[in-house]
Amino acid sequence: MNPPAASRLLAQRRAGVLLHPTALRGVAGQPGEERGGLGAAARGFIDWLAAAGFTLWQVLPLGEPGMSGSPYWARSDMAGSPALVDSAELPDASTQAGDYQRFRAESRDWLEDFVTFDALAEHFRAPWWDWPVPYRSRDPAALAEFAERQAAALEHRRLVQWHFDWQWRALRRHAAERGVLLFGDLPIYVAPDSVSTWAHPEQFQLTPEGRPALLAGVPPDYFSADGQLWGNPLYNWEQAQRDGFKFWRTRLDHQLRRFDVVRIDHFRGLAAYWAVPAGASTAREGQWRPAPGHALFKALCAEHPDLPVVAEDLGLITEDVHALRRAFGLPGMRVLQFGFDGERDNPHAPHNLALDVVVYTGTHDNDTTVGWYRRLDAESAQRVQAYLDTPPGRVPESLMRACLASVARLAMLPAQDLLHLDSSARFNTPGTAVGNWTWRLPAGGLTASLAAQFRELNRIFDRLPSPPQPPLPPPQGYPAQEVPA
Repeated sequence: MNPPAASRLLAQRRAGVLLHPTALRGVAGQPGEERGGLGAAARGFIDWLAAAGFTLWQVLPLGEPGMSGSPYWARSDMAGSPALVDSAELPDASTQAGDYQRFRAESRDWLEDFVTFDALAEHFRAPWWDWPVPYRSRDPAALAEFAERQAAALEHRRLVQWHFDWQWRALRRHAAERGVLLFGDLPIYVAPDSVSTWAHPEQFQLTPEGRPALLAGVPPDYFSADGQLWGNPLYNWEQAQRDGFKFWRTRLDHQLRRFDVVRIDHFRGLAAYWAVPAGASTAREGQWRPAPGHALFKALCAEHPDLPVVAEDLGLITEDVHALRRAFGLPGMRVLQFGFDGERDNPHAPHNLALDVVVYTGTHDNDTTVGWYRRLDAESAQRVQAYLDTPPGRVPESLMRACLASVARLAMLPAQDLLHLDSSARFNTPGTAVGNWTWRLPAGGLTASLAAQFRELNRIFDRLPSPPQPPLPPPQGYPAQEVPA
């Protein structure tokens, strides 16, 4: 492993919690309002993390999700979701005019494209490839006329994005003061009907009208016998190489201004990607094509020598993917729920873990540990109990202990596992289109006693901050009000 690239993340043993901020949403505001999760609820969660000895908070992509609710199907991975903004903590543009202008200046590489695209999408209520040609092709005169006619609508969208940025910056300061790093997630692909494909069509393999010519997905794997047909457009890597990967450099730079650490989802697609013909019924009809991962990461490291990136290397992983990750010193991912198939060389088995990985009990795509264990067949359940040397009723707790006890420098626990929740708290089931992304954190679940329990586990397994800090005093209203549901 290349120490400089991963030094910030793996310099010491750490532990964190995976919880998307939409799970914090639902705080009562004014009658009929729903406050988003970036205000008091998020600060309370960070306070709980610090009290429990956790030093990372991992979230999913923060853009406005698609119709399915998936944060991996967003119109923009630069813009923040308006639903996350806490309506009770908005800045005043008249008294904070300088900050608003600073935000506009620093966001000029994406903001105007986004607000224009978003307003056009609302106006035409159709995918951008079905808009009238002047708007589809970004005719300057047509866009200027639209901007003049829809000035108020565009300004409203600019302000919403400033509100998001304002609250996120405040949240990051709050986290930094408590020794908590923010861990983000960058999807490898963008949605077909997105500002990226509209503003940068040359970066993608599209038809002349703008539809995806080839679709992203993965071949059959643990999650699906037919593979997964995601439907995202694939990159035009030849163009990306010609322009020095400008599109990717901008994407990652934006995320690293927002987060301390960023996970690149479906990292294996940067070594080789699964290309499915448009119109195919399943992902089985795809084929592997090479991607210029080494050239891409050389360009990224030139701008970020200490690259705080985690490679999501789950699924069908071949040696070229391992080589790409190791060449740039990027931590990979391991999931303990995958580790009990009885195979000696299973990379997810606790005894096969390495220092340079991030280990999870499960991710947002897995069932909760309680649900996972209950669904195991009798032979597999017995194998888990024997390995963990634990009775059935303590398997979830023992798996979390195995995660924290592992040699992996970073251990991550989903919030649902902290609370021993069953399958009804599952966040996402890959390959399904309904019933996902809606789980909310139960009110009052993150108690002072639970924080004390995990702080002791983090102490035992040497995952407290170094040097260890005393636990913070609980905030006012703790524990019932620091993380409202």
